Amino acid sequence: MNKTIYNAKNMLIKQKKIYVFLITLILIGIISGIVFIFFLNKADKTTVISNVETFFNQVKIKGGINYSKSILNTTLSNIIYILLLWLLGISVIGFPIIIGILFIKSFILGFSISSIILTYGFKGVLYAFLYVFPHHIIFIIIILLLSFYSLSFCYKLFNHLFLKKFISFRNSMNKYIKILIICLVSSLVLSAYEVFISTYFIKLFTLLIK
Repeated sequence: MNKTIYNAKNMLIKQKKIYVFLITLILIGIISGIVFIFFLNKADKTTVISNVETFFNQVKIKGGINYSKSILNTTLSNIIYILLLWLLGISVIGFPIIIGILFIKSFILGFSISSIILTYGFKGVLYAFLYVFPHHIIFIIIILLLSFYSLSFCYKLFNHLFLKKFISFRNSMNKYIKILIICLVSSLVLSAYEVFISTYFIKLFTLLIK
């Protein structure tokens, strides 16, 4: 047990630079998404506000949300992100695309937060919190971990194919598949939370501030 903890600790220290890079990338993406709203022209801001209001008005109205359609769309979206990142890990050219996907997902999160705050002002801070916490935050963490393992696997594959370094492909692949399963199961739970529980809290908050 102590040996396992020691090995895990050593691995974390060795891979620290990758984690720091990915976390920095996420923060840059979120900040870029938040700031981007200020560079939109008036017409685009009006469109953003209209879309945000439409979403929150649907949440307020009884029967305004098609739950079966929402859970399908949310689940498919999350699964596509996860499968794409995972598949890129078993390709040699996956490095830049993995980094790009992580940045885009972070950017979208930041833009969503700033859009809600732009639409509702001070109330928007609470709306944004309910909209992103905890499911979107947890999903970003899942994407972060999957990106790390995808980059690591991609790097091992590159070394094996081009630098002729030996790797235990079966053990690495088994571990990589387990990571995929964990991420997929987590995404299903988060999708259900986003569609059913998060919308409930948003609706409840709306009724309380009337």
